[in-house]
Amino acid sequence: MNDRLDMTLMYAMHNALRRELRHIARITARCDPDPGHTLRTAPGWEMFGSALHAHHGAEDDALWPALRQALEGRPYDLTRLEAIEAEHAVIARLATTVDDALDDPGAGPDLIGELLNSLVTGLAGHLAHEEEAVFPLVQDVVTERQWEHFGRAHAQRVAPHAAVLLPWLLTGADEHTTTLVLAQLPKAARRAYTYQWQPTYAVLDRWSTRAVMTAPGP
Repeated sequence: MNDRLDMTLMYAMHNALRRELRHIARITARCDPDPGHTLRTAPGWEMFGSALHAHHGAEDDALWPALRQALEGRPYDLTRLEAIEAEHAVIARLATTVDDALDDPGAGPDLIGELLNSLVTGLAGHLAHEEEAVFPLVQDVVTERQWEHFGRAHAQRVAPHAAVLLPWLLTGADEHTTTLVLAQLPKAARRAYTYQWQPTYAVLDRWSTRAVMTAPGP
């Protein structure tokens, strides 16, 4: 690959979101009659929501405006960007609706399961669509300065939850991605990641899988 811009972090975030979607899909498909019970009690749902909100928020605020400006006079490519922006709005609404349903005692497991299926399908499709339709446009027209601005905006949005979201992001990541991400951190943050954040995260049962594995059979 001869990409001008290093999009390692973008792909790492997409891959982490896909990983969590697989967990959500398994929770929804389990024989447990109430998938909402796991989401209400497991920390994984909150982590997923925080990461999704930070990632999409940084794109909306710092990347899409730069891309829109650079694509002036290219109506077909602008339409592709507008489709991605519309998908962001739908996904945000779905995630909020799931949260509302989890807080509503009257929302039954069938409704919650339906909403989760829609979120999994919609976000998985969106991630693939963005990579196929918009990433090439970013490589084509976004300047290095604009890309660096987006990186700073993304880091600022992740920063309040860095102790959790950095280990979350790097779970299952390859050595290149891990090295690149950690190299961008201040020395104090790298030490915190190595000696505090990652060890604490490593023992976290974010989707309550251990409880499922040790539950007594019928």
